[in-house]
Amino acid sequence: MAQNLTTAAVSRPPLSSAPSQNIFPMSGKGGGHPPSGPGADRTKHTGLPPAEDLRQFLLIVDDDRDIREMLSDYLEAEGYSVDSVATGEDALQRMASRRYRLIILDIMLPGMSGLDVLRKLQSSSEVPVLMLTARGEAADRVLGLRLGADDYLPKPFVPQELAARVEAILRRAERIQEVPVSVLEVGDVSLDPKLRLAKRQGEPIELTTAEFDLLRVFLVHAGRVVSREQLQREVLGRESTPFDRSIDTHVCNLRKKLGSTTDGIERIKSVRGSGYLYGRPSLRNT
Repeated sequence: MAQNLTTAAVSRPPLSSAPSQNIFPMSGKGGGHPPSGPGADRTKHTGLPPAEDLRQFLLIVDDDRDIREMLSDYLEAEGYSVDSVATGEDALQRMASRRYRLIILDIMLPGMSGLDVLRKLQSSSEVPVLMLTARGEAADRVLGLRLGADDYLPKPFVPQELAARVEAILRRAERIQEVPVSVLEVGDVSLDPKLRLAKRQGEPIELTTAEFDLLRVFLVHAGRVVSREQLQREVLGRESTPFDRSIDTHVCNLRKKLGSTTDGIERIKSVRGSGYLYGRPSLRNT
């Protein structure tokens, strides 16, 4: 059922001076009026951005035009170049013709849902995804992370938080380019940062971007406890908050994909009150 947006919610953030404190709503279906005039259509094609600007080029996928407009205005004021589309089908078409540094993807889309888009991207793209979800839809968030989303943000949210999440994901992606290129190997698991390839017993493992980065941290610190806070910073690029369990979801998914060792011992152990430990083979036998 359509919901009306409040005046505060549909007002655009200023393009200069301090950012506003507008809250982006759960849903704006049917609320407000489509903006008109120059700049109203955010789906215009402008061609591929120059290579040096690629890290700033974002795609917003949300069927609520007011939210697309507000997010576009706010992020452009923050220095990003932004395209936006209303459907999952349009998002896939746009990604086939140009490259983006990050996708902001609403889960609740008409027709092809955001989860369906994630399934398509899982096998064809490594572009980071920040998904927008309805608060309380834990099942969608967990499934989205399993399908390869890098992070999520529940609605309603303030634009400053979304911008901070975007910055954290991009910062983490930039750090990936700077990691040592030597192959990491612990027991029967190996990871090649340069090729972005992980193997178990010589066979490739299909990992999401976050799972790959998580495994890299575990292998680097194998045999030592790594705190949730450190994993949150190194893998998600942001500080941990009391109710944010996204890193635990990524650990759970990685555990399932790695499986147990040949002697049936769990590779990643939870250390109560401390974090997680990826055991070395010699430690597992003690």
